[in-house]
Formats: sequence, C-alpha cells, structure tokens
Amino acid sequence: MSAAFVIGENIVSPLGFTAAENFRNVSENITGVKTIHDPALSPLPFSGAQIDGGRLEKEFGNLHLDGKFTRLEKMMLLSITDAVKDSGIDPSSAETLFVFSTTKGNVDLLDKKIGKEFEPGRIQLWNTAQLVTGIFGNKNKPVVISNACISGVMAIIYATELIQQGKYKNAVVCGMDLLTEFVVSGFQSFLAISAEPCKPFDKSRTGISLGEACATIVLSSTKKINPEAAVEIIGGVTSNDANHISGPSRTGEGLVKAIEHVFEKHHVSSADVDFISAHGTATPFNDEMEAIAFSRTGLNKIPVNSFKGYYGHTLGAAGVLETVLTVSAMKKNLLIKSLGYSDHGVSKPVNVIRENSNSKIDLALKVASGFGGCNAAMLLKKVSG
Repeated sequence: MSAAFVIGENIVSPLGFTAAENFRNVSENITGVKTIHDPALSPLPFSGAQIDGGRLEKEFGNLHLDGKFTRLEKMMLLSITDAVKDSGIDPSSAETLFVFSTTKGNVDLLDKKIGKEFEPGRIQLWNTAQLVTGIFGNKNKPVVISNACISGVMAIIYATELIQQGKYKNAVVCGMDLLTEFVVSGFQSFLAISAEPCKPFDKSRTGISLGEACATIVLSSTKKINPEAAVEIIGGVTSNDANHISGPSRTGEGLVKAIEHVFEKHHVSSADVDFISAHGTATPFNDEMEAIAFSRTGLNKIPVNSFKGYYGHTLGAAGVLETVLTVSAMKKNLLIKSLGYSDHGVSKPVNVIRENSNSKIDLALKVASGFGGCNAAMLLKKVSG
C-alpha cells in the first residue's frame, strides 16, 4: 500500500496568502477575527474574519488569467497555484486528482447584483470544481465533498485512501468557503454568533466567530526531498451519531467512535498522540462534546488547541486550513496557543494549550464535527525528510 505524504500547502486567509505567512502570524498569536460592520453581510455588527478584498484582487492579477471569475474562484486559483508550485507536481497529469471541500461554494451569486455577472449554474458546486480543474489542464473528473463542517478533513481522508490504494499518484485537496449574507444570517438564526472573538473551551465563551478562507494541501505517494521532516497522512475515519440536525451528541458518541476506530485501524493508542487539533467552535455544545470525547478516549492530557480563535469558523475550508497549520506545527515542533482560552469552561479536564511552547510532535490527531451528527478523526505522522 502506498503512503500519502504532504508535499505542498497554501492558505489564503485574512492572515496571509501563503502557508508560511499564515503560520508566522499564528505563531505570533495574531488573530484575523475582528468586529465586522458591513450591511451587505449583516444589519448588525458581528465577530468574524474577512479577507482583504484589495489584496485579493492584486494577488489574483499576478496570475494573468483570462476570463471572469468569482471571488471564491479567485481564492481557489491563488491557493492551488501556490500549493502546486510548492509541490512540484504536474497538475495536468492523469495521475493527479482534484478534490474540493466546501459547504456553500459560490453562494454569493444568490445576490442578484453579483449573480447577473455570471452564467446560470455557476453557483453549482460541480460547476465550480470543473471550472477550476480545467484551468490547470486536468481532465480527471473532480470530486466535491460537501458534508457540513467535516468536509475538509473528509476530503483529505478520501484523497489519502485513493493514493494508498494506488488509484492516483497525487491529489490536490482544496477547501473553501466565503463570508456571505446567506451564511451569516443562517448562523444568526441559531443565535450562535458571538459578539466578540470566539473563545474555544473557555468558561466565558458565547458562540462562534465566522471566517472565510481557501486552503490547499497536495498529497503524493512520492515523498518530496526536504531538509525538514516530512508529514504523512496515515488515514482517517468518519462517523455519524444521528443525534440532531444541528446539535452534536451530548455523550460525544460519534466522535468517540471515529477516534477509537482510527486508533484501532492504525494500531495507535492515546499515549502515542503528541497534539490534537480540535474542532473547537466555542459553542457550548461542541466544546463540551469534544471534551467528553477526549476524556472517554484517554486523550484529556494531550495538548489540544483550536485554531478558530485565529480564523473563526471557515466551514468547508476549516479542515484543510487547520491540517495545513498542524503540518507546519509538526515540522517546527511548536505547540500553538489556543487563542481566547483562559478559564476552563467544559465539564471534563482538557489540556488546552495556554501559551506557545516547543515540544516534539511526531503524531497528531485532527478531529472535526458538524451539522447532522457527522464526525471525523485523522492521524498525521512525522517522518524523516
């Protein structure tokens, strides 16, 4: 069975337009979450993280592409171009598959002013995937994973399995979502958005912050020669607790099953894990559920953080974005502070990272949970460069 190595990465976000720029800002505990006053998104101010539109246009102009593209497509093309360049693969090769993760795609085209500039059907997820894949000359049918907030992790797991089975040599996994009126109003209807930057696992947390981003990770069966250590995606598992359309299991059952199964499948114990990148949305139910799941699986002493304090919840992009950051943390052996955490606010003990610290990270666990009871758990292993 082939291995799936991470050989290229990118993040386009409020904190930068490369993986290195993003990780540098995160390692300095800089947040992209601000109070947003934009009537086009919400009649009321809300806490969120938004990409600088001026910089986006400037960076995209440097690609010199013909045609008219949506805001999301510009983010995708920038992110994929940089990640592919970093990897050195041929994106047009029949041995390369494109996998996309998103919850809403070009949902801003619902706005009549924006939508009239593009042909009908551009809003459909498959259309976006096919358009972007075509720009890179790839003739393979792209795959779109849209399964709520585990979409990004699920897309990486799917791509990893195809490489391990020898069906493709490379996979370009791109996760993306936008801040739009549609998304903001939806979460406001749940009364889920915090008026201040989110505080995952903290006693005073009052809900999520929303964000927008596009992140890309390139996987390959061929390890890139690198003076730094390389990172392999060992594999992952998804589950569904079928608890509620928007609320997680109160006992953490679905996430527990995913973690237990991925440990069993890859002969790993909780004591082997050096770091956990949690979903950590800062809602009362999610954080409590994760704390229970970590306790039930013997992970409550393992260092854990949530990157949501830096980016807000980026929905379909979150799993890919947070995996890219986890890969960087593993290479640098740096545990990143979980921004916003001060006073413990869940019923079970969890070792939430309070300050940056140097620590060996050879094995990491990435988890995610989402609407409809979906859960995902994925293992990343550091190997010699």
